[in-house]
Amino acid sequence: MSKIFKPKLFSVLKEGVSISSVRKDILAGIIVGIVALPLAIAFAVASGVSPEKGLITAIIAGFVISFLGGSRVQIGGPTGAFIIIVFGVLQEYGLEGLMISTILAGVMLIVFGLLRMGSILTFIPQPLIVGFTSGIALVIFSTQIKDALGLQLNEVPSDFVDKWYTYLSNLDKINLISIIITISTILITVYSGKLIKKIPGSFIAIVVITAVTSLFGLNVSTIESVFGAIPTNFSIDIPSVDLGNIGMYVKPAFTIAILGAIESLLSAVVADGMISGKHRSNTELIAQGIANIVTPIFGGIPATGAIARTATNVKNGGRTPISGIMHAVTLLLIMFFFGKLAMLIPMPCLAGILIVVSYNMSEWRTFKSILKGSAYDIVVLVTTFLLTVLVDLSLAIEIGIVLSAILFMYRMAKIGKVMPVDTDTDSIDTYGNLPKGVDMFEISGPFFFAAAKQYQEALVNLNIKSKVIILRMRHVPFIDSTGMHNFKETLKYFKSKNIEIVLSGINDNVISELKKNNIEEFIPDINIISTYNLAVKRASDIVDIE
Repeated sequence: MSKIFKPKLFSVLKEGVSISSVRKDILAGIIVGIVALPLAIAFAVASGVSPEKGLITAIIAGFVISFLGGSRVQIGGPTGAFIIIVFGVLQEYGLEGLMISTILAGVMLIVFGLLRMGSILTFIPQPLIVGFTSGIALVIFSTQIKDALGLQLNEVPSDFVDKWYTYLSNLDKINLISIIITISTILITVYSGKLIKKIPGSFIAIVVITAVTSLFGLNVSTIESVFGAIPTNFSIDIPSVDLGNIGMYVKPAFTIAILGAIESLLSAVVADGMISGKHRSNTELIAQGIANIVTPIFGGIPATGAIARTATNVKNGGRTPISGIMHAVTLLLIMFFFGKLAMLIPMPCLAGILIVVSYNMSEWRTFKSILKGSAYDIVVLVTTFLLTVLVDLSLAIEIGIVLSAILFMYRMAKIGKVMPVDTDTDSIDTYGNLPKGVDMFEISGPFFFAAAKQYQEALVNLNIKSKVIILRMRHVPFIDSTGMHNFKETLKYFKSKNIEIVLSGINDNVISELKKNNIEEFIPDINIISTYNLAVKRASDIVDIE
């Protein structure tokens, strides 16, 4: 157990931290706490629960994830990805059902960690992740149109198509003031950061818009008019569980657990790249599980690692879990002393913030690039996206994973049948005949989602000190979008080390995929060579020039 569960905070404290580092972490934590405030409230409201539940989640889960987690800089709390899940579970099972599902998901996450399933992200292809993330973004955007336009509707259909039909049928009832507030919020959120670097745009937008709305008595819905006063205390509520009915909560719990695992590990990987660190994935899963068991008891909703808030933490100097703990403390103080002011926030203001969040979540550039790739990736992407928007996120993830596996097996079978005979006569002894300052590494096998991370880690961990690396890829039959993403990250790493790359023996299909993804940003055409001997000559020329 001690080898699997090793919280980063304890390791950091054992190593020792300087006063200067603690000061930076405290400042970063305060800033992230301010960033998290409007998001926590907005995510809760969009999920169909009262605003304080978002704050409670950010406080309790944020503290637990930083205190027990496997990342130095991970910030935990409610996220946009959970909005449609929470809303759907509430509609079908009620608030108590949501609590039970979240606690059960926490247990599953702990089991994932104990079974050393921290590498789960490796086996989730990028088109699937982008498909449901983009779908979630569109659904979040759709849920905010009512408040953005100020439509006074008693009930909005949950179905995507019916929802938009209802909006379009009621355009004669739009509130011009609500539209102005929504647009103003979006503009302030997006552009204020260019003028004021340290204070997040969403926080500035809430303060300015709420002040103007209250000062002029504008006729718009507020948190108070919709939800009433925001409590400034915690209460403990343990749900009553009928073991005979526990099976009905397995599906929503599994969805929460899988999405929480993917998002938290993805966030931790992004953070690793920003601080040149290495998170403990199994510890992170266990911490996420504990957080999701504890948080609902205090009135919270599902939580996971938040990529945007984690990135904000790093950019503002956070380097240890102390900053994440400080972020939770900051939110706790805000809830206790300023909670009554939060109920004055206009609903169109929250809608504007969530519209910006949905745009940032959409990953439309990545979506567009995958559409230029292989037909197999496009099928997974589009299928997952449409199922997320039009049917159900749980079903989208399940079908997306199964479809990815089936398509992969199909591709393997197809490649096995048409694999050409290798006529390359270079012997293994040839590998030793390299100029000084040149190293060679051979990648064998398909560069697909399940192997991409292993290839990336192997290349990065070579500890090569040469000026040129020849990557021999004659036995790489194809590369998918996840492999391409990791390959470009590896090339970016080599570029930062001033190491030049020469590719050798790549087949036409792989070259075509590389060029579609603008590989020339890292490797010029002259460095993509058809044969090994010519690649060695090119590498030798580069070394001679340098």
